[in-house]
Amino acid sequence: MRFTYAEAMTDSSYYLPLARAAEEAGYSSITVADSLAYPKDSDSVYPYTADGSRTFLEDKEFIETFVLCAAMGAVTTRLRFTPFVLKLPVRPPVLVAKQAASVAALTGNRLALGVGISPWPEDFDIMGVPFARRGKRMDECMDIVRGLTSGGYFEFHGEFYDIPAIKISPTPTEPIPLLVGGHADAALRRAVVRGDGWMHGGGTPDELDALLTKIATIRRAEGLADTPFEIHVISLEAYTLDGIKRLEDRGVTDVIVGFRVPYIVGPDTEPLAKKIAHLEAYAENVIAKAG
Repeated sequence: MRFTYAEAMTDSSYYLPLARAAEEAGYSSITVADSLAYPKDSDSVYPYTADGSRTFLEDKEFIETFVLCAAMGAVTTRLRFTPFVLKLPVRPPVLVAKQAASVAALTGNRLALGVGISPWPEDFDIMGVPFARRGKRMDECMDIVRGLTSGGYFEFHGEFYDIPAIKISPTPTEPIPLLVGGHADAALRRAVVRGDGWMHGGGTPDELDALLTKIATIRRAEGLADTPFEIHVISLEAYTLDGIKRLEDRGVTDVIVGFRVPYIVGPDTEPLAKKIAHLEAYAENVIAKAG
């Protein structure tokens, strides 16, 4: 089992010391949240809060995803960076490929690119991208990012993108894992068929169990049951050794742990020292004993 530290929407000056502390404590990865802008007016619903509200996002600090990965990469040597998740289809895929390849090359293959479809039409609107057929657009973006970050010339001719033979340099010496976020059936299938893994967005143990069963079923049906596949989950079971064992038995490869509720309105008032104390205590009580 690998352990990922999650912190988001906090003072942006905290991220570099938190990355250093997480690496020193034995975490394998740190998540990186993605947000482009906060709209003044919106009736969109957030899928991961009980009432669908996203007012907690207003005035929260979000450093651009690849910039933050690169910055943390400069002060660490082993820690992996896992965007959770990059809103891929609202972005130009060639640019994403260039950014991802650059970060992976600079950090020695320490990027695992979590990707997903933004639930908010505003993200598409402000980037000048149609909201319709976003799933198909996502598929094409994933294919382009994978193709261009693999090295050599690559061309693509699809419904949304038509790219002549081009190559980018540098590219990483190892493939960048594409980890798909989302709980819908289409997202689960996309994770198996086009991705290298799946990222869970939270929920009850029963809900997680049902999602893991669906993923296993799709993998068997596609003849991929024995191929490597990363499964990153958020679960209360990750906070006990017995729970870690149960998750491992279900095929979970990575647990994502955090130590505060992020869905609060207003600034995060928890001091940096307390954050570091929390992550170190978990490392001492769980990570050190789980191996």
